[in-house]
Amino acid sequence: MGEAVINDQLTYTDSIASGQPLDFREAAQTAERSIRRNSKTFHFATALMPGSKRSAIRALYAFCRAADDLVDVQGASRGEVERWQAQVSLPPDQQTDPVLYLWALTRAKYGVDPRYQSGLMNGVASDVLPAAYTTWEQLKEYCYKVASTVGLMSIPIIGLRRGVTFEQASLYAITLGIALQLTNILRDVGEDAARGKIYLPEEDLRRFGLTRQDILNGVQDERFVALMKFEIRRARRLYSQALPGIALLSFSGQAAVGAAALLYRAILDEIEAICYAVYRQRAHTSGSKKLAMLPGILVTVFSLHPPL
Repeated sequence: MGEAVINDQLTYTDSIASGQPLDFREAAQTAERSIRRNSKTFHFATALMPGSKRSAIRALYAFCRAADDLVDVQGASRGEVERWQAQVSLPPDQQTDPVLYLWALTRAKYGVDPRYQSGLMNGVASDVLPAAYTTWEQLKEYCYKVASTVGLMSIPIIGLRRGVTFEQASLYAITLGIALQLTNILRDVGEDAARGKIYLPEEDLRRFGLTRQDILNGVQDERFVALMKFEIRRARRLYSQALPGIALLSFSGQAAVGAAALLYRAILDEIEAICYAVYRQRAHTSGSKKLAMLPGILVTVFSLHPPL
C-alpha cells in the first residue's frame, strides 16, 4: 500500500485516544494481504478507486472476509461468533485484532450504520448449522444478510451522485448483493457439498427432480444441468436489475463497483464453459481475461443512466 494512501487514512486517527492498541500501517498491510489472498477479483476492481476510498473499502472487505472465515475456516460455534460480534462493535482504541481495528476506524470515519454490520454477523451465525433453505425467498434473506449488507455498508464509503439519497441507492445495492451471493453459491456447489452444506432452495431441487442427497453425492446429470441453467438465468436477471444503480454512485466509485459486478457476473459464463462441472473444478476468470474485459466494462459502466 502506497505511502500516500496511508497518510490519507491516518488523518482520521487523530480523534482516537492516545495509546493506540495497534500500529495502523501493520493493520493496513494485514487487510491488504487478506484481499490479495482471498479475492483477486475484488482486489482488481478496487484498484480503480482513488486512494483513500480504496483503502477504506478494502478495510471493509477484510472485516467481511474475517467474519466469513470464522465459520468456514475456523469452525467457530455460535457462541464464539456472538463473542466476536461483540468485539467487532468496540471502538478503535479497544480493538486488539488488526483487521477489526482498521474496520473500526473506517466505520467511524464514514458513519457506517451498525445495523448492517449486525445483519452481516447474523448471517454468519446462521452458517454455523448446515444450510437448509426451503424456498428462494428464504435464500434471498440469507443473501441479504451476508452480501447485501456489505453493499449497504459500502455506500457511505463510495459516496453518491449529487441529489441521490441512500434509500434510492440501497434498493440496487441489495439486489446486487443477492446476485453476487447467488453467483458464489453456484460456483461453490461442490465445495459446500463437501462440507455438508446445500444452499440451493429445496423447491428448486424438486422442480428438477433432485434431492438434497443428490447434491451431497455430487450428482451431475441432465437434471443438475437444468437446475444450474435455471439458477444462472435468475442470477443474470438480478444483475440486470442492479446494474443501473451503479450510476447513482459517485463518479469516483462507479468503475470499481461496475468492474466488481461484471467480473463476478462473468463467473456465470465460466460455469457454463466448464459444462457445469462445479463438483470437479472452481469456475474463475483469469487475470489476463479480466484485463481484456476491462475496456468493455468501463464502456458499459459509463453508459449507464441514473434510474431516477
